[in-house]
Amino acid sequence: MIEAKKYTATGELAGNVTLPDTLFAVSCKNPNALLYEVINMYRANQRQGTVCKKTRGEVIGSTRKIFRQKGTGNARMGAIHTPIRKGGGRAFPPRPKDWYSVIPVRKKRLALKLALSMKAATQTVYVLEEISFEKPNTKQARQLINKIVPEKGKKLLITSCNNQNIVKSFSNLPDVSMDAANRLFAYEVLSCKYLIITADALKQAEEVFVK
Repeated sequence: MIEAKKYTATGELAGNVTLPDTLFAVSCKNPNALLYEVINMYRANQRQGTVCKKTRGEVIGSTRKIFRQKGTGNARMGAIHTPIRKGGGRAFPPRPKDWYSVIPVRKKRLALKLALSMKAATQTVYVLEEISFEKPNTKQARQLINKIVPEKGKKLLITSCNNQNIVKSFSNLPDVSMDAANRLFAYEVLSCKYLIITADALKQAEEVFVK
């Protein structure tokens, strides 16, 4: 049974809450290998693959021979497009490439559960009662985060809904990132130092990912 500290909407400590074992107490035979595979595939899928350089045949310019073939003492130059001259094409340029690969759903969900379990094992998971802002207020958001986690480090705030007042309140905080409970993935969980999840988001995550 794994517990986490629970805080009110104003940042006051309200005791402990039991985290579901189906999300925060998961293990497998080789967790490091699975996380390495899933995260590498995810990062590769974020690559645009649109980098492109010109070959000597694609460079626009004169095709006139630079100087005569013999008698100058220089190497034989056919055109200004050669890769060894400034402004010429590349010999083996990078071309557009599709880096996308499909991540199996079972692996993706198991990696997420392993990441959440690692955070729970280090006691860096905090549960927050459902918060609401009448209007965007960055100062109030900063005060709330400092009450829960005063230490420095990247925080991930997980909510159950896409409330624009909440999003705008926390978006200006450089050390805080946000996501919805039904869109979680392992990489963002592991890339943060502290995990703050609302009570409703905790229930939603359990409904979505425990299958």
